[in-house]
Amino acid sequence: MISKIPFFVIAISLFLGLALAVDHEVDFSYSGATGPSNWGTLKPEYALCSSGLKQSPVNIIQNKTVLNQNLKLSKQYDAVANATLINSVIHIALKYDGEIGGMQINGKIYNFEEMHWHSPSEHLIDGQRFAAELHLVHRAQDHSAAVNAILYQFGNSPTKVDPFLAELGDALEMLSENNVTKVDVGMLNTKPLTQNYRKFYRYVGSFTTPPCKEGVIWTILGEVKTISQEQVAALKAPLEPEYKDNARPEQSLNFRKIELYNKLK
Repeated sequence: MISKIPFFVIAISLFLGLALAVDHEVDFSYSGATGPSNWGTLKPEYALCSSGLKQSPVNIIQNKTVLNQNLKLSKQYDAVANATLINSVIHIALKYDGEIGGMQINGKIYNFEEMHWHSPSEHLIDGQRFAAELHLVHRAQDHSAAVNAILYQFGNSPTKVDPFLAELGDALEMLSENNVTKVDVGMLNTKPLTQNYRKFYRYVGSFTTPPCKEGVIWTILGEVKTISQEQVAALKAPLEPEYKDNARPEQSLNFRKIELYNKLK
């Protein structure tokens, strides 16, 4: 976890959190009249949430995936960079300052934009929903997007935690207890961005929040990571009740195929 944070850092973080409120008004939620089943009717620009044929998340049925050993995913990120933890109303997000690198898919370069957590998971594997899901959002110069997703399940013991979230423990607590929207984490490793994807699933879908824009390239890590119940609770704590369970329901796959890359095969 982060070591003891000096008082002046906390004071600055509190000031920034109060002064830099979320720069957009959220007009949807995960329950009731503004919940996922009604997103498409809330405003015209959200219509794709109801009418789109390439929506996310989806249920990945493993025996129906198409093996493609030619799938590529090359990544390059800076080792460490200053980071900020953000309560964006709909989820907890983390942004690194400046450009820290990105990845390449099908010859196109996608720069890292931000990461955020959903709990429970949005994507399913063989009908199983997991404890949490981390989205690593990347965007190319033409504004097209690619998202890498990492799924998490609860460990068999309280000591089975996600190491990266453990580093953010104190910052998450500040975000919850002090009612601020942003906390400066300081210099942070980019290790979660550089994980070795020896097995992954890929398909074309959408963002999982309004306006549900399509054309997003999804890459879902095949290896499920471990997270503790306390860590999931910490991710939910700063959020209002209607956003604590921030997983959009499964969407129809329609005519799409899900490809599988498996280095071990």
